[in-house]
Amino acid sequence: MMQIDQQEPPPPQPQKQLTVQNSGSLSFSSHLSKEDEEISKSALSTFRAKEDEIERKKMEVREKVQLQLGRVEDETKRLAVIREELEALADPMRKEVAQVRKKIDAVNKDRKPLGHTCQKKEREYKEALEAFNEKNKEKVQLITKLMELVSESEKLRMKKLEELSKNIDSIH
Repeated sequence: MMQIDQQEPPPPQPQKQLTVQNSGSLSFSSHLSKEDEEISKSALSTFRAKEDEIERKKMEVREKVQLQLGRVEDETKRLAVIREELEALADPMRKEVAQVRKKIDAVNKDRKPLGHTCQKKEREYKEALEAFNEKNKEKVQLITKLMELVSESEKLRMKKLEELSKNIDSIH
């Protein structure tokens, strides 16, 4: 950064000297026009010095602003790089998550009709099992009936055989 050159304040401006003449009236001295010129030159010189100082300060402020803008640009670039890195980190995860979600949706889509088929088959199974159990009961009842009939038939045949055997014994 530039250092500001401190200028000493300009020397006090010579003031117009008034002289009192013997007649008691006031008049300017003969050096009035030269003094005016010197005062004008001094004022102009002071004005130019102030303008130069203002210009120097303006340049310093411009340089400071440019430095700040440079820093801001650098920080903006750093932030952009950081944001890109964050997005790069998030992208693969998003892609993987999206792929897994798509697979889940596809499996759910395939699973839904299988669930309906499974429920339908379970109902059919229950109906078939119920029919099977009914037929088993009917079979047990028929076997029981058969056993009773066979048992009764055997009794009847035994009885008949005994009667026949008695008839044969009585013939003798």
